[in-house]
Amino acid sequence: MLPWKRLLRPLTALLLSAAAVTLPATAAHADSAPHTGWNDYSCKPSAAHPRPVVLVHGTLGNSVDNWLGLAPYLEARGYCVFSLDYGQLPGVPVFFGLGPIDQSAAQLATFVDRVRSATGAAKVDLVGHSQGGMMPRYYLKFLGGAAKVDALVGIAPDNHGATISGLTHLLPYFPGATDLVKATTPGLADQIPGSAFLTKLNAGGDTVPGVHYTVIATQYDEVATPWRSQYLSGPDVHNVLLQDLCPVDLSEHVAIGLGDHIAFHEVANALDPAHATPTTCASALS
Repeated sequence: MLPWKRLLRPLTALLLSAAAVTLPATAAHADSAPHTGWNDYSCKPSAAHPRPVVLVHGTLGNSVDNWLGLAPYLEARGYCVFSLDYGQLPGVPVFFGLGPIDQSAAQLATFVDRVRSATGAAKVDLVGHSQGGMMPRYYLKFLGGAAKVDALVGIAPDNHGATISGLTHLLPYFPGATDLVKATTPGLADQIPGSAFLTKLNAGGDTVPGVHYTVIATQYDEVATPWRSQYLSGPDVHNVLLQDLCPVDLSEHVAIGLGDHIAFHEVANALDPAHATPTTCASALS
């Protein structure tokens, strides 16, 4: 039988491979995003859309790849749109969201202040995919973000952890595996159900007063599983299942964030509920 230590690195690689389905690779960064409304710091919010939208990518994502679909979609609807890179590990380019999540939340706090200063807006709205839908809750709860954010929209957020279709349940069978993941990719370790980070994040309730929460989930999610664990509990929460809006929508964890216009339409409704229109299968053509 192979020694346990020889199995640790393959297991970590398997975890990384499973998480890597979240985004394709590219060398692009936030500063290379189009400067016609997306990361254009001269953009001034309109009366119709007075709050800038900050997009928060998922694990192994970056500020461009994750938003090639949604950023232009919102920009075309008159929003000032911004996105950031966070959670970079030393010597690891392109693939972000791997650092300790509490530190990533602090990076988000700095970015939000930059956007607010540039646009003159008192508050922003946050839209995040996967880890990007969960991590901002730390900012809201512990770093003063609730006073600066009106709405948080999570697209397939792993609010209570990601089992990756049960893969993380195998970790106890490999002594030392969890410690290895913590040492090499702390952002992944923080997302394992029962982690110290998630325990702190969800203690005392999922939400904070003054922020409007929306969760958009898909029953075909293979990463933030079980998919119902994405839902939040609280007085100002709207949990949405994509298939309740369009039963034939087969988007899973990746597609719902990268290019699903049905999900995008529901994001737009969450950002501007006063002018919301029904989200249906026809929204795919919007």
